[in-house]
Amino acid sequence: MTLAYALMMAGTSLMVLIAGIIGIQFAPSPAYATLPVALTIVGVASSTLPTGKLLYRFGRRRVFVAYGLLAVMAALLAASSLYLRSFSLFCVAALSLGWSAAAGHQYRFAAMESVPLELAPKATSVLLLGGILAAAIGPEIAVRGQNLLTIEFAGSYLLLAGVYLVGIFIVSFYRESGGANDPHSMQGRPLKQIMRSPLIILAIAASAVGYGVMSFVMTSAPISMHEHAGHGMQATKWVLQSHILAMYLPSLVYPWLFSKLGFKGMMWSGVAAYIACLLIGSINTEFIHYWLTMVILGVGWNFLFLSGTNLLRYGYSNEERFKVQSFNDFLVFSIQGLASLS
Repeated sequence: MTLAYALMMAGTSLMVLIAGIIGIQFAPSPAYATLPVALTIVGVASSTLPTGKLLYRFGRRRVFVAYGLLAVMAALLAASSLYLRSFSLFCVAALSLGWSAAAGHQYRFAAMESVPLELAPKATSVLLLGGILAAAIGPEIAVRGQNLLTIEFAGSYLLLAGVYLVGIFIVSFYRESGGANDPHSMQGRPLKQIMRSPLIILAIAASAVGYGVMSFVMTSAPISMHEHAGHGMQATKWVLQSHILAMYLPSLVYPWLFSKLGFKGMMWSGVAAYIACLLIGSINTEFIHYWLTMVILGVGWNFLFLSGTNLLRYGYSNEERFKVQSFNDFLVFSIQGLASLS
């Protein structure tokens, strides 16, 4: 699951690096440059609730494979849109890539459900380590594919389609932990009643703040570095890769830190990291300031998102899992989408 997660999430880091730059070239106005990145996030948010129903109806493996095929088609559509010089078509591809990524975000819940509740923090931490590989793959194929074909970055999306195909092959071996097609699996308490729980509210708030602040800063960083501050593509790629590594590398020590600090301690640590990130980012536009800002941003996201995800598991029963998980992701990624448009 960790390797499949890495491959299926590589498109996210690729889009963050080059979609805004492509937007500068093709958008009718510079004001729309970050629209493709925002639409990727909107795609995730808008697909979470339908994805939850599909997971209930067909089970995780079938949905994971189907969404992987959608991701392949979206990557090919993105490459075609660059040849056609169609910004609107590229936006459709970005939205489709986001829609397919909703299944990738469900991998963390599949990992949690495969182990006893007390081991859930370790399971999600191990899965998110796949993000380290995603941090290397996404930006790397973006740069390597930049001039692979006659149209800049078209080759990047062809390489991405190949990565997705490998991910589909791996995830096709996944087996359900049980209960996916249970006719009673969507019963339990009404969602409104579940959402009144202070524990659920805190869990969703932690993940939403984690993704919202991270998206607000990360979406504009490549354009700020490359287009406004004049840093090269390699430097921009390195900062983005460092940021994504910082998002996932703390997963190695998260279970140990969690055993010392607990949920609230880890959440406050994430908030402190975000405050430090915003302060450093406001000082200057030198490379080191961008790098430090994005690295600390990644650490803060890890602490908040992992804490929110693991705390959420304590707020629902097994038969309530799909509706709570999908509604959680709907709220979290809606906040992320709004932040990316700001």
